[in-house]
Amino acid sequence: MDSKRYRFGLFEFDGAAGELRRDGEPVRLQGQPALALECLLANAGRVVTREELQKAIWGDETHVDFERGLNFCIGQLRAALEDDADTPRYVRTIPRRGYQFIGKVEVAGEVEAFAEKGDVGERAGGQPAGRVSDGPGESPIFLPRVAFACLMLLLLAASLAAGYWLHVRAIGKKVPTVAVLRFDNETADAAMTRFSDGLTDSVVERLTAVSEGRYDVIGNAAVLRMPREQRDLQAIAASLDANYVVLGQVQSNGAQTRILAHLIRLPDQKHLWVVRTDHQVADPLALETAIARQVAAEFAPRVERDAGERAQAAIPGK
Repeated sequence: MDSKRYRFGLFEFDGAAGELRRDGEPVRLQGQPALALECLLANAGRVVTREELQKAIWGDETHVDFERGLNFCIGQLRAALEDDADTPRYVRTIPRRGYQFIGKVEVAGEVEAFAEKGDVGERAGGQPAGRVSDGPGESPIFLPRVAFACLMLLLLAASLAAGYWLHVRAIGKKVPTVAVLRFDNETADAAMTRFSDGLTDSVVERLTAVSEGRYDVIGNAAVLRMPREQRDLQAIAASLDANYVVLGQVQSNGAQTRILAHLIRLPDQKHLWVVRTDHQVADPLALETAIARQVAAEFAPRVERDAGERAQAAIPGK
């Protein structure tokens, strides 16, 4: 696939770099969702099958859970585009077939040269740009130096004031990042690992779906999938620029299964909230969805509130 630069709505996507921007500001988009977006943009208007997307994202590699992985990628992509699966502006789901990019797409061409060769910096008729001449031999007219100096001082003062204001606004508007670690299977049943992994992906998907741009979610970084004894929350905070982590446990509780989900703030590792539920795992997929909805409903507002309080405390003079 030839990597190009695409524009659609308020967004611009650089396929070569895998970078997405909105109104010129970078939007966090992980590698696999970026590959999905590039494939959809390159085929805008056409239905791209799930098999085509699988090949574009994972190539010929064997993917043990392709369906769940693709659903995760599309969920992350929709969150980055602030799109809605029920009323899409960009990515439409075609049931049992694939996905279609329905937004208007422009492919950026090569930069045009506006100056003719040999005439750079000159006006038509041979007059150099930046001066006016009434006739042969007359001196050019330039902006007076004193006025120019005053103008530059005013611009400098305005720039300093604007810089301080933007700094304050940036502190208040910084979007926090939530990293979701792999839920631990603490039962004696190795088969429950599939359930705990599925629950992890469901929590990532649901937190992303309800974020509405108020926070970012990372769920497929390698550092998040490491065994519990090898985890380093400080390293996760530093490497992913994460402000919060979600830790999960799947435990045996007699005939039922207990699920614990912890919301922890970084870097101080303070517990903000814990969700605890006890269920029988009769329908794993339905249970994954139900728990993920509960976790997202309870964690999302607490992340938003805590992040807002920390941003206010960081503003100078507060």
